[in-house]
Amino acid sequence: MKWEHLRKLIGGILLVSLISVLFYKPFQQYLEIPGTITLFEGQSQSFSTSNAISAAAMSGSASAAEENQHKIKIDAKSAGKDDVLLEFAGFPIKKVNVNVLKDYKVIPGGQSIGVKLNTLGVLVVGHHLVSTDKGKVSPGEKAGIQVGDIITEINGQKIENMSDVAPFVQKAGESGQELKVIVQRDHKIIKTNLMPMKDSSEDEYKLGLYIRDSAAGIGTMTFYDPKTKKYGALGHVISDMDTKKPIVVEDGQILKSTVTSIEKGSNGNPGEKLARFSPDREIIGDINRNSPFGIFGKLHHGLDNGLLEKPMPIALSNQVKEGPAKILTVVDGDQIEEYDIEIVSTIPQKFPATKGMVIKVTDPELLEKTGGIVQGMSGSPIIQNGKLIGAVTHVFVNDPTSGYGVHIEWMLHEAGIDIYGENENKAG
Repeated sequence: MKWEHLRKLIGGILLVSLISVLFYKPFQQYLEIPGTITLFEGQSQSFSTSNAISAAAMSGSASAAEENQHKIKIDAKSAGKDDVLLEFAGFPIKKVNVNVLKDYKVIPGGQSIGVKLNTLGVLVVGHHLVSTDKGKVSPGEKAGIQVGDIITEINGQKIENMSDVAPFVQKAGESGQELKVIVQRDHKIIKTNLMPMKDSSEDEYKLGLYIRDSAAGIGTMTFYDPKTKKYGALGHVISDMDTKKPIVVEDGQILKSTVTSIEKGSNGNPGEKLARFSPDREIIGDINRNSPFGIFGKLHHGLDNGLLEKPMPIALSNQVKEGPAKILTVVDGDQIEEYDIEIVSTIPQKFPATKGMVIKVTDPELLEKTGGIVQGMSGSPIIQNGKLIGAVTHVFVNDPTSGYGVHIEWMLHEAGIDIYGENENKAG
């Protein structure tokens, strides 16, 4: 019985000690220090600690020192990997892996751009009935072709635009031979046979399909790399207005555009920038990717910002902080202006995801002009503490002053820009 009592007493003491340690401030501070941090060359990061904790870097990519009695500062010196060893009263207690990335800068955008996308093949956006002698029918629907399908081949020939389709339809109707059609549906290849029917009211053969081969709109440039001319814009995918599905891009172009007026947003009714392509219709770049993070490609030449024209450092998702920030955008003509916003919340994402920040427009001038975030503002660069941190993507329908932003880290990745040095490591 004495031994059992002693065992319970010791267990109670250990439990109380463990709870005390968990609430011990130096221990809590120790738990808050991450096991891995990533910094760009020249950047630093500080951690609150007790005065009993010291730190030392193991190699030359980083350095670590006590900033004062209650802080440890890690400085990123040169690209590479390093380990910082934390010691408590002379005993090693934790190792922090430090990844130092090469200093990387891009030129922020803010320009209003016109967007022209050419689809891969022709996009089916609807069915219609053909009035034949035997009644009304949609040959395309009968052949199993669905809205959102992309017709890529007819009779073994590649289909690139709508004008490619008509000769096949007429020839098949006159000969009575079915068309051998290949469509792409959600990354799957589907083969089907399609027999055009003669429209008795118009005396011509039809497929019973509404098709489209291009789309156009406006948005905002986010950034471009002054060395490679790679750019990113919009911050979200472009979907077809009829099918609501992302447009599969064959190619496309971006053009200069001028904002002509603003339809102000209100609760339940998002506003919109009204713009037109510039009169000279100068193509300023191509589009080779339409992804959940925006459109991407290469510029033909650099773009004037008129406000912030020097290359600007970027921030990784874990370096973005809640608090004041600014956006660059155009609300009149082609003049880029800077406006105040608030980062309401931010998620330090380890993997690419579109909704990384919640933002709120606080600038009285922008609120007066637009009511907040409006369509066409997507892609407007977000700047915090002298760094490009992301882009505006979506507006909240019931609160046009607020919306989502995407972290610049993922837009750079989608643009094919290797900020992590992974390609160099593979080559080495």
